[in-house]
Amino acid sequence: MSSGNRSEAVDVRKSYEVRTYGCQMNVHDSERLSGLLEDAGYVRAPQGSDGDADVVVFNTCAVRENADNKLYGNLGRLAPMKTKRPGMQIAVGGCLAQKDRDTIVARAPWVDVVFGTHNIGKLPVLLERARIQEEAQIEIAESLEAFPSTLPTRRESAYAAWVSISVGCNNTCTFCIVPALRGKEKDRRTGDILAEIEALVAEGVSEITLLGQNVNAYGSDIGDREAFSKLLRACGRIEGLERVRFTSPHPRDFTDDVIAAMAETPNVMPQLHMPMQSGSDTILKAMRRSYRQERFLGIIEKVRAAMPDAAISTDIIVGFPGETEEDFEQTMHAVREARFANAFTFQYSKRPGTPAADMEGQIPKEVVQERYMRLSVLQEEISWSENKKQVGRTLDVMVAEGEGRKDGATHRLSGRAADNRLVHFTKPDQEVRPGDVVTVEISYAAPHHLLAEGAAVAVRRTRSGDAWEKRNAAPAAEPAGVMLGLPGIGAPAPLPAAPAPGCGCD
Repeated sequence: MSSGNRSEAVDVRKSYEVRTYGCQMNVHDSERLSGLLEDAGYVRAPQGSDGDADVVVFNTCAVRENADNKLYGNLGRLAPMKTKRPGMQIAVGGCLAQKDRDTIVARAPWVDVVFGTHNIGKLPVLLERARIQEEAQIEIAESLEAFPSTLPTRRESAYAAWVSISVGCNNTCTFCIVPALRGKEKDRRTGDILAEIEALVAEGVSEITLLGQNVNAYGSDIGDREAFSKLLRACGRIEGLERVRFTSPHPRDFTDDVIAAMAETPNVMPQLHMPMQSGSDTILKAMRRSYRQERFLGIIEKVRAAMPDAAISTDIIVGFPGETEEDFEQTMHAVREARFANAFTFQYSKRPGTPAADMEGQIPKEVVQERYMRLSVLQEEISWSENKKQVGRTLDVMVAEGEGRKDGATHRLSGRAADNRLVHFTKPDQEVRPGDVVTVEISYAAPHHLLAEGAAVAVRRTRSGDAWEKRNAAPAAEPAGVMLGLPGIGAPAPLPAAPAPGCGCD
């Protein structure tokens, strides 16, 4: 078996496509998968290829509803394409692969590779082995082999980046299967995290999002309860880093030192996404959530006292087993009190392998749907009311790529304010690039976005804009051929364009 010497590259250029489902952790893992494939000599298939690639990789989720049906439906659509395209390979990784293992190849025998959440670095080798041996390769590691941040990466953005600080979760929420699939929490060394951030900033990145299944539990490996707040403050000392965000924290670990670090560190943004899940103490106990409504609302109150302009968002599950109308009303009460800028609301559905799936008191679908609609209407009213408070304010907006679907028709640009609100604004006369910062005055508010219809107050060209321009002006690199043997061994579009925060389980 070759050691991966470039001189042994095959002449044929092979293309790849990665399809991602689920949370930001999966989005970040897909950046690693793309980096691994490109490091091994594959080239990215054109956008919209829809399976017309030599290698199609599914990075799956086991948390979202009907995740398995979606996967097998997509695999079924690729089966005839693979028959017509000799040499095409299909790989399935991520949480569903970690859970279902041999089941995937049994149901879809045309799949070539199945790999888990702990060994994404093996993908190029497994593809090669499947090609040589002409049989499916299934390799599921039971524990993390290498921290994903040590792997090659194809960053999706020149100006914003995910930075993973931990993987896994030590919680035992009864609706969540993530700890079983991602394992116990494992933290990165602080020095490694800061070194990655500094390297990203040197490349032109100006916004980073610290990422973890339970991000503010960082430090549990070494018993330092203030490790996360110390990390936030350290990020504040990195020259050129303009915006720091994090997702998703757990109320149990949200301590006063974190609030102080957020308020006192200028580049930590006044934005917080913290999953509440339910406002009922009875349901929170059944979920094995370690806080109650009073504790949660107390955190919100402290955050607003320290940062009056903070935008706070959350996750809520409606219809958890045993939820009564009184329990649901407690959730409605908590939403009224918290006044979230926005909320990701989910109708409870059974997840095989979780304790909640076997609980008594499963709620009829029509009841869940009716409660969900009531909650959605309430939150829509609150979101709109909170956004109206922004009218007349002057905000600095970091220009984003792909945030405004109608920008071409409306002659506008779009981006994110410091508090992560989406802002559409009139295109300035001068050139503006993704990553640049435009100062605008808000003239109109909708429930899910703000609008600035007047002329820009100011435009600031940034190193991030320079990086975006350089990336898009550079000619495509001549790809190496697909390697034999082992391959050689740091951003999203700004949140929440990516999937809903966390896995809906933090």
